[in-house]
Amino acid sequence: MRFENKVVAITGGASGIGRAVALRFAQEGAHVMIGDINLAGLEETARLAGSRTHVHNLDVTDANACGRFVDGAVERFGRLDILCNIAGVLEMMALADQTPERWSRIMSVNVNGVAFMTRAAMPHLLKTKGNVVNLASAAGLVGVPFNSAYCASKHAVVGLTRSLAIEFANAGVRVNAVCPGGVDTPMLAGPPPEGVDFGMVMRSAAAWLDNGALCDPADIADAVTFLASSEAKRITGIMMPVDGGQTAA
Repeated sequence: MRFENKVVAITGGASGIGRAVALRFAQEGAHVMIGDINLAGLEETARLAGSRTHVHNLDVTDANACGRFVDGAVERFGRLDILCNIAGVLEMMALADQTPERWSRIMSVNVNGVAFMTRAAMPHLLKTKGNVVNLASAAGLVGVPFNSAYCASKHAVVGLTRSLAIEFANAGVRVNAVCPGGVDTPMLAGPPPEGVDFGMVMRSAAAWLDNGALCDPADIADAVTFLASSEAKRITGIMMPVDGGQTAA
C-alpha cells in the first residue's frame, strides 16, 4: 500500500471531496486525521473509513484551531507526512449581491484556511520531508461568471501553492494543487441563486470529456493521492486540472 503508516491530515473531511480523499488514504494504509465544522459528517466519514481515521472539530478560519488540529494529529500519531487542504465553500452570486460578509466568508475559508493550516503543519512536514496537496479549482485558472469571489479565492490558492513550492523545494517539502472542474458534491446541489445566469456559468465552465458529466469525488481523490505519493516525488508547484477539458478550451 502506497501510504502504509503515513500520517495524513485532511480538512473538509465531513463530505464530498474531503470524504473521498480520507477514504482513499485509509484504504491505502495511512493514519488519517480529518477536520471539519460538521462533526456528524466527520463521524460518518470515520465510520466508513475504519479505525485508522480519527476526527477533530475544526474551523479553518481560526489560526489557533488549525494549530490545535495539527498538534492533535502529531500527538496521536507521532508525526505528520501529508497535509491535504480540502475545506472550501462555493457561493454563486452576482457582483451586486456580493456583500462584504459573503466575500469575507469565502476568503476566510478558501484562502486563510489553506494559509493557516500550511503554516501550522510546515514544521512537522520539514521533519518528515512530507508534502502538501491543496484543493484549488478550474476556477483558479480561468474566470467563471457569477463566481468572482470564489474565483479570486482559488486564484489565491494557486498563488500560495506556487510560492510555497519554491520556498520549500530545497528543504524537501513538495507543495501541489488539484484543480477540479464540476464535481458531484453537496456544494453543487440545489438550484442556482436568483439573479445568476446559470446557462452562462455552464457555458464558461463546460467540460468536454464524457459529454460534460460532473466528476465523481473519487476522481479527485485519485489526483490528490497521486500528488501525495512517492510516484510524484519529482513534482512540485503544479496545478493539476481534473476538469474534463474545461481549461484546455
